[in-house]
Order: sequence, then C-alpha cells, then structure tokens
Amino acid sequence: MRRAGAVIVGVLGAVALAVVGFLVWSHTVFSGEREASLDAWRSAAVEISRTESGFLLEPAAGGADLGLVFIPGAKVEPSAYLYKLSGIVEETGMTVVVTHPTLNLAFFDTRPLEAFTEAAPDVSRWLVGGHSLGGVRACQLVEGGADDAAPDVVGLVLFGSYCANDLSGTDLAVLSLVGEHDGLSTPEKVASAAHLLPADAESVLIAGANHAAFGDYGPQPGDGVATADRQAVRDEISGAVEEFLGTSGLAG
Repeated sequence: MRRAGAVIVGVLGAVALAVVGFLVWSHTVFSGEREASLDAWRSAAVEISRTESGFLLEPAAGGADLGLVFIPGAKVEPSAYLYKLSGIVEETGMTVVVTHPTLNLAFFDTRPLEAFTEAAPDVSRWLVGGHSLGGVRACQLVEGGADDAAPDVVGLVLFGSYCANDLSGTDLAVLSLVGEHDGLSTPEKVASAAHLLPADAESVLIAGANHAAFGDYGPQPGDGVATADRQAVRDEISGAVEEFLGTSGLAG
C-alpha cells in the first residue's frame, strides 16, 4: 500500500510539474516592440481601445461597414500587431478586432467568432484572419460560420499562414500574404496547402518580409532574415489588402 501510495504521489507530482511548466511556457511570449505600438497609438486616422478580448482599431472618421477579426500567432502579444494592422485601417477604412487567445495559443481559444465581433456592433460584414497559428485557427472559424446566428463572414486573410482544413468548396474571398523570406510558413509550405483554398484565392508575396515581419516583436527562432524595414512591409500589407477588397468586390 505504501508503495502504491508513493507511486500515486509521484505521478500526481509529475503531472502538476508538467502543468506548471506548460503554463510558464505559454506565458513566455514574444513582446510587442514599444516604438511600433506607440506609432500605432499616435495615428490621427485610427482610434485604438482595449476590449475584454484584445484590441479594437477603428477609423477615426467612423462609418466602417467591414471588419477584420485578427488572431495573433502563437505566444505573440496582441499589441505586436497594432502597427501593421493600423496601416490597414488607415488605407481601407476597415475596423479591426485583435484577439487575445487563451493561454496565448489560438488552438486553446474555443470562443465563437461573435465573442470578438460584438466589440464592433456597427460592422455588418466580417473578414477573419490571423498570423501563423492564428491563421490556421481563422480557417477553422470561417468554416464554422454557417450558423444563422453567426456573424456574416465574407472572407479570409492569411498573414504568413495556411489552412489545415478544406475551404476549397466555399465562396469566401481569400487573400494569402506570403513573406518572401519567411522561414516558418515558407512560400513552399503555403503553396503546398493552396489546394485547400477556393480556386480564385489571391496570393501576394510581401517582398523582403520574414515571418516575424507580419508583426513587430523582434526575431523568432527558425525564421529567415527580413530585408525590408517595418514601414515598407506595413505599406505592402496595407496596399495588398486594399487592392484585394477592390478586386473581390468587398470595398465600400
């Protein structure tokens, strides 16, 4: 009995240690760069506010009918995307909701899409998107948006990411942004998963960008080396999204 008790105590101790270790690991995040975040907050064209689920970026002029729910990459602070996403708001007049995933990992976030879209009740049409693992989760969310009570999802935007589920039979407008020097979601990996997207999905190569260039959080292990600065990448992303909205008929 004593031996059995000792085994049980040992197993429980190992489980507890593993849980604590996982929680420490999941909360060791890639922090957003302060200067980039401050530049986003200083923009006269964008209003940024905190929400219960992350951040809300709105055009200062108001009147946005189209919105984007954006899901961060694994263990990346939501604030790390404010600068790049504020460029999209400035160029397109679109509202953006940045989520803060459970345990900083999108796969652990089981909240439905409406948990995020409720932050912008005036928006009637939604795109869903994300960076890296956040993009994989975005693909799952748009597939689950068939419920009549769900927000009106009209498109998907992938930032250095690709789908693991098959969306090829949907009528979603899809834009895939690919970093030229992305060492994690490499152009080859993105291309190999392209058959899971609708046939008319658009793909844009972001010149000089690596994986981390879709946000502003510093270098990431396994990534390539960016050859474009953050302003150039921001401009390319914003321009690609603006053109996509026009060609897909979602603008206005």
